[in-house]
Amino acid sequence: MENNRNWAGNLSYSAAELLTPENKSQLQEMVAQSGSRIKALGTRHSFNGIADSAGTHLSLQKMNRVLELDRENNKVTVEGGIRYGELSEYLHANGYALHNLASLPHISVAGACATATHGSGDRNGNLATAVSAMTLIKADGEAVKLTRGQPDGSFEGAVVGLGALGVVADLTLDVVPSFEVSQRLYENLPLAMLERYFEAIFTSAYSVSLFTDWKRPVFNQVWLKHRTEDGIGYDAPLFFGAPLATEKLHPVPGISAENCSEQLGAPGPWYDRLPHFRLNFMPSAGEELQSEYFVPRHHAYDALLAIDSLREHIAPLLYISEVRSIASDDLWMSPCYGQQTVAVHFTWKADWEGVRQVLPLIEKKLEPFQAKPHWGKLFTMPADRVRPLYEKLPDFLKLREQFDPQGKFRNDLLDAYL
Repeated sequence: MENNRNWAGNLSYSAAELLTPENKSQLQEMVAQSGSRIKALGTRHSFNGIADSAGTHLSLQKMNRVLELDRENNKVTVEGGIRYGELSEYLHANGYALHNLASLPHISVAGACATATHGSGDRNGNLATAVSAMTLIKADGEAVKLTRGQPDGSFEGAVVGLGALGVVADLTLDVVPSFEVSQRLYENLPLAMLERYFEAIFTSAYSVSLFTDWKRPVFNQVWLKHRTEDGIGYDAPLFFGAPLATEKLHPVPGISAENCSEQLGAPGPWYDRLPHFRLNFMPSAGEELQSEYFVPRHHAYDALLAIDSLREHIAPLLYISEVRSIASDDLWMSPCYGQQTVAVHFTWKADWEGVRQVLPLIEKKLEPFQAKPHWGKLFTMPADRVRPLYEKLPDFLKLREQFDPQGKFRNDLLDAYL
């Protein structure tokens, strides 16, 4: 298959062909006629093999339209291939917003929701929590509409479907009236401040991100994103001892901040402030690897101390690490199911051999805190440690059997971890 690598370049896909349907009917036909394994590819932002297939890949890049804006019920229906950047610009032009966005606006809606990607803010669920309905193409090509609140719970099981149930043809998302955000940064917040002031720090803005390179027990930067309608927000010269930044900064030390969203308190539209990076610029550090672990909120400070004890192992391999809070949800395979959660994200240098050796050290330190790895990023935790962390996994497996009895959407990673 031509161009068979993921976005980061660390993974070569196994699929022999790539199909690009232009509408739902074509998609149904392609899935039904596939005699072997088949999977949707998304925007290639997964760092492991969760989207890989030994048979055929489907790209929904041509199925990227807005299908309906329901102003009466505050919902938008989109095809599965649309990216958050394009959807956000459309919504803003029509007076609407999404409650949350990822650090990168370049990822597809269907792919992000299928892996419970991103969340930032104590009251903000991950991206999948905005889904209120979806159309899933089963292995036999049948289109099934699932809606929030179905008595059998299949909707809550299918939203974070990991690509294991079928191909998402379209999704309906909850939207809110458009809003403005201002962003302020502070520098050098001591890790020890979180022991006493964790709640105050993470409730200080609509979205809070702490960045560290783990070279010392300090967060190099604190990013506070405030909804302007909630007031000015935190703009004091000090934030729990950390001074206010006086120039625009990139999370990774030494990289130009030109690619980053606007800072220094300048208000702007939600879609241009909630992501860390601007749509038309190279995201993040460029050539990189990523890992992310989710821990229950009440374990967060101790988990961070445990990671800090590995500083000398982590820092040489790392571009930057981000810590965020995420609201609980009721989606079966979400790492935030039933619990307020804190995510610790690692953006690694493109040194897989080094990262492969340090990940088990991190995972061992995080084991007492029931840490779950991000489904689409790099981890080495064995399946017998991951599976017990998902209490709804038995129900999810029954749902998979219902949607894909012949295993058309299975692959090596799903076989191992489900």
